[in-house]
Amino acid sequence: MTWVESLQAAIDYMEDHLLDDLPIENIAQQANFSVFHFQRTFAILTDISVGEYLRRRRLTLAAYELTRSNTKIIDIAYEYGYDTPEAFSKAFRRQHGVTPSEARKYTGKLKSYNRLVVQVSLKGAEPMQVKIVEREGFQIVGFKQEFSLVNEENLVGIPKMWDKINGEGTDERLFKLNNGPVEGVVGVCVEIDSGSIDYWIGTAHEGSAPNGLSTLEIPESKWAVFEVHGPMPDAMQKAWKQIFSEWFPSSGYKHAGAPELEVYSDENPSSPDLYSEIWIPVK
Repeated sequence: MTWVESLQAAIDYMEDHLLDDLPIENIAQQANFSVFHFQRTFAILTDISVGEYLRRRRLTLAAYELTRSNTKIIDIAYEYGYDTPEAFSKAFRRQHGVTPSEARKYTGKLKSYNRLVVQVSLKGAEPMQVKIVEREGFQIVGFKQEFSLVNEENLVGIPKMWDKINGEGTDERLFKLNNGPVEGVVGVCVEIDSGSIDYWIGTAHEGSAPNGLSTLEIPESKWAVFEVHGPMPDAMQKAWKQIFSEWFPSSGYKHAGAPELEVYSDENPSSPDLYSEIWIPVK
């Protein structure tokens, strides 16, 4: 299957099993992706998490059933995966703006989220500055923290980790240690197993790790290095979306499976002229 077909297969699987218990491992398996890679790709392309997509779709179908049948609300709540009518009512109101009982009598609009169909742009309307480079293995020194992929806790925890590093001024220490082949401070995700990752904030450094820092070996790889111009986090998010929606489908390259790098400079992160990079191992 192509990259696009693989992602669509996972979405179709979710749709065919919306009323079932859906472990993220089973969904990712349909695309032949790891859990982390599937979660990341899905969120980049859709701007929502896998869990949020499932919630939106289930509550959309629940609304249809409420307005078109006489099934008891409590039975609909159980059918769509909610343990109590109260939990169902709270989630339903958050999405639709009315309670389930109000929706049954409601003549206005309910919020509907349609089934996703993967579409990619092969035009490359906005040029991407990318180069392919080969690098020998190198060492990252820095800080790591383990995050669970269950309920997408990593999506919440990683930004908090950055806030702590920047707030304590630890990023300045990392910039001073930078003497390796990649310039700047990097963020790196390393998969531990199907349920968790290690996230690293560090810098390329030759020599022994200073006290309090851990080391991560980045293997020899061929890299696609993308330039990112603009303030954080919008510029980085836009670049990732363009990479996955335009560059990968049309470039002939595939992800090599090794850790990716987000590379940050010590410039003002709000500057419209901020320069950053994304390094992706390819084959």
